[in-house]
Amino acid sequence: MAGATTAQRGGERRRSDSGPRTPPRRGPRPLPRRVRLLLVVLAVTLTVGGFGTWVLYGSDWLRIEQVSVRWDEDSPAKLTEDQVLAAAGVSLGSPMASLDQDAVSDRMLEALPRLASVDVVRAWPHGVSLKVREREAEVLIPDDGAYAEVDADGVRFGEVDEAVAGVPLLELDLDDSPSTRRFGEDRIRAEAVTVAAALPESVRRDTRVIRVTSYDSITLELSDDRTVRWGSAEDSAAKAEALGVVMRAAGDARHFDVSVPSAPAVVGG
Repeated sequence: MAGATTAQRGGERRRSDSGPRTPPRRGPRPLPRRVRLLLVVLAVTLTVGGFGTWVLYGSDWLRIEQVSVRWDEDSPAKLTEDQVLAAAGVSLGSPMASLDQDAVSDRMLEALPRLASVDVVRAWPHGVSLKVREREAEVLIPDDGAYAEVDADGVRFGEVDEAVAGVPLLELDLDDSPSTRRFGEDRIRAEAVTVAAALPESVRRDTRVIRVTSYDSITLELSDDRTVRWGSAEDSAAKAEALGVVMRAAGDARHFDVSVPSAPAVVGG
């Protein structure tokens, strides 16, 4: 019995040794070093990014606490600070990062036609600066007892009750002019404004009225009953230069003609 038992066990051992083996169990393979580094960087980025977003939008650290107004040094300041701030509509306490600068600028320009330009600047960490430039009147147009202010671009932006010294009146007498049908009153008005913008400062101060009877018939009425025949608004820069020359040469004259700037003339002594 002992021999058979031993042989049987030996046979079973041999059959077991010759059969398929089950591979030993192993733990999970470690991630490559590059992948581990990438995961660390991603985790840090998400943490820092989330913290940064909270700082910009959720915390009280970067909130708008003050809105100031600065006028352009060469710009008049007829608008009040309260008017500018009301038009801007910047909410105190809102996150600096959420400030829509273009929207603020557009809102101000629409609400206040007197503004020529607006620059909205973040003054970190708590301030917003509104840098504004107002339009300047090149001419005044009589309008129902008041005077409409028109700038160099022909934009009608405001109204004053009385004429302003140094700003000429623009009077259009176009009722019988065929050029009104051809060019339209708006274009003729805009052309006349360019004449005012081209005048030398010394002449501009003395110009009382810019009278327009047609597209190519513009006359300046100066102080002391002096007049200047300008013609059309074309070549206004050359005409302004010619007017300066002829006025220096014949300062006592009362009537000048620069409609042909290459041949300015004194009319009637």
